[in-house]
Amino acid sequence: MSNPFAQKRILVVGDAMLDRYWFGDATRISPEAPVPVVRVVRSEDRLGGAANVALNAAALGANAGLLSVVGDDEAGNTIEQILHDRHITPHLHRDDSLKTTVKLRIVARQQQMIRADFEDKPTTEVLAKHLNDFEALLEGCDAIILSDYGKGGLNHIAKMIEMARARHIPILIDPKGSNYDRYAGATVITPNRAELMQVVGEWESEDDLKRRAHALRERLNLTAVLLTRSEEGMTLFTDEGEFSVPAQALEVYDVSGAGDTVIAVMATVLATGKTLKEAMHIANRAGGIVVGKLGTATVSIEELFPAGFDELY
Repeated sequence: MSNPFAQKRILVVGDAMLDRYWFGDATRISPEAPVPVVRVVRSEDRLGGAANVALNAAALGANAGLLSVVGDDEAGNTIEQILHDRHITPHLHRDDSLKTTVKLRIVARQQQMIRADFEDKPTTEVLAKHLNDFEALLEGCDAIILSDYGKGGLNHIAKMIEMARARHIPILIDPKGSNYDRYAGATVITPNRAELMQVVGEWESEDDLKRRAHALRERLNLTAVLLTRSEEGMTLFTDEGEFSVPAQALEVYDVSGAGDTVIAVMATVLATGKTLKEAMHIANRAGGIVVGKLGTATVSIEELFPAGFDELY
């Protein structure tokens, strides 16, 4: 049976990052300060942020593209090269005044010792060109993911939602910050517990959560809110009610990038015509797989569908 994702076009828009890992050994404490000394023996560059979302869609066999703003620097060049290598179509705007976001992690004995972030925000002029390209790329899209990491790359997100909605393309958003009004009209937003709590306040019970989540969904004219709840699984809030699935992780090793995997799988499954509930079940399974891996990672088609694609047909 052929891969049902192979002909689906997924456009990811948002803040691309480079996740840089330095691996080594830590066997002694520095004489200069009470910190371990890590002797770096190898390094690895991985796609992060919106780029990792696109990578997760591509890992399922979808035709993934990434629209983002990066700096005209070594890190931006590295992101573009990895995108080509992983068969993701890059639509990158270069901003001379911008430093490409880099998250440097130093890892010793499979434990992250420290993370250093290098980041900036793109200029208004570059973002205006970004919006023009977005409109052109909508043609033929089966699903759109707006991956908001709060780095400034989605300043025109309300206009993007309006353009996509006019073409009846599903729009999934990984939200950030406390102003969710900018996401009004989207198909699905996928906050985690901390992110949703920042917007609707702390809930006292499951009934209180339901009331707050539905109020947010109705106020923003969203088709659904998908709440990712870590060890408690996921809950989907729609006008039909609430639907929950338990977590499927056998072992939680590293949660970095798990949200990227969930939204990428959710969008790619929706692109095949499956319902929100069906997509949530598969996305939950993917999230359970990826948290068992080190760092930002993807789920392969074989891991996600070991018995074949029957549930997608």
